[in-house]
Amino acid sequence: MKPQETEFTREDLLNGKRPGQRATILAPKGEDPERERQEIVFKEEAERRLDLTDVRDRLAGKEGDAFWQSLEELSENPEFTELMAKEFPRLAPDAGTVDRRVFLKLMGASLAMAGLTACTRQPTERIVPYVRAPEEFVPGTSTYFATAMPLGGYAMGLLAESHMGRPTKVEGNPDHPASLGSSDAIAQASVLGLYDPDRSQTVKSQGRDSSWSSFRNTLQAQLAAQANVQGAGLRILTETITSPSQAHMINAVLDKFPRAKWVQYEAVSRDNTRAGSKQAFGEYVDTIYRFDKADVVLALDADFLGEGPGHVRYARDFSTRRNVAVEGTKMNRLYTVESVPSVTGLTADHRLPMRSVDIESFVRALARELGIDAPGADLTDEQTEWVKTVADDLSAHRGAGLVVVGERQPAVVHAIVHAINAALDSAGNTLSYVEPVEARPEDQHAALRELVDEMDAGNVRMLLMLDTNPVF
Repeated sequence: MKPQETEFTREDLLNGKRPGQRATILAPKGEDPERERQEIVFKEEAERRLDLTDVRDRLAGKEGDAFWQSLEELSENPEFTELMAKEFPRLAPDAGTVDRRVFLKLMGASLAMAGLTACTRQPTERIVPYVRAPEEFVPGTSTYFATAMPLGGYAMGLLAESHMGRPTKVEGNPDHPASLGSSDAIAQASVLGLYDPDRSQTVKSQGRDSSWSSFRNTLQAQLAAQANVQGAGLRILTETITSPSQAHMINAVLDKFPRAKWVQYEAVSRDNTRAGSKQAFGEYVDTIYRFDKADVVLALDADFLGEGPGHVRYARDFSTRRNVAVEGTKMNRLYTVESVPSVTGLTADHRLPMRSVDIESFVRALARELGIDAPGADLTDEQTEWVKTVADDLSAHRGAGLVVVGERQPAVVHAIVHAINAALDSAGNTLSYVEPVEARPEDQHAALRELVDEMDAGNVRMLLMLDTNPVF
């Protein structure tokens, strides 16, 4: 129904509103002429009810499928139809009517300004061939060089393919024991970082371009101030260091500043693994697994095929026991107990889904089945049956069994697993223990908390972070 147009004074309008009518307000004399006639429309707010009979009759007369998203669309509510006419009704401002001539002027100016950028003359550049070409360099022929990519302190040997001096592809180095010619997704994606436009091209100082000489002068001035107090306010924060040469240089700095401290931190650290080895052996040790010699493997919340130090080599060793086409190969058997699906879990012959916090009870029950004193376990009947089956299989393959635990499990679980592997005679057969690869193993989370406490107390005057970003 089209609203009726009726004239009201301001007093009439205030005395009683009549929805559904269009009112023309007569402004009192003396006010702004532009407000002399203000038009206001009152819309009915009464609830519109959906007439199902009318809807059925309307749909019955249509052919083919009819779809709608809401009852408002089905009832063809005029307000809803007007609302849907705009793509983003809540975000679009009420710009009013735009004159066609003004619109064409703005669009023409925008196109003209955009075209001006193509008129810029670029500086003349000359392409000069090599005066003295690198040895064995042939244009159009790819070259390869050996490199390594560290992750969490552990390096993976790679071969980088280069075209005209630009790396384009990386693959595993077949002569490197950690890769044997294979690589993982992180290594494959690493080449993209070389062409990241957000990488810094120069030294930055407070967001502005600087130089190495300026950085060196600033650093030396700060170190000179610390020399008077033997580096009491100096802290060095790095990622996990396994490089002997880099560790030697940092220790040389600590010798010059004896009161300074060196802190290592990884966002995904191996603190639980370190602490578990220290509980079991009284010192930090690293475990090297030999999956190619294991007949039965139990993985406890451990994705040794998809992540962690040496996982590329472990995947190759494990797969050799799955290639039954090779004469004399005896297929291994893999049990997995984990909380979330993983590459190892999908490969397992038998998989038991279990909450991560309950795996400790599973390990304690398994240890008792193997004759190890490990009190405390609360398992279901299915989990108890699993423990007995796995224990019988591992016992039947002493010297060829292997239990692997993930780094997310607490230190006590790692310590119990060391005892289980010792009871299975795994040491020297399916695994071996070596000195830590890290230059200085430590509880990294505890060291970082101590650093933060010292910074809050104002004891840190200079923090030097090398290739690490704990905030990120």
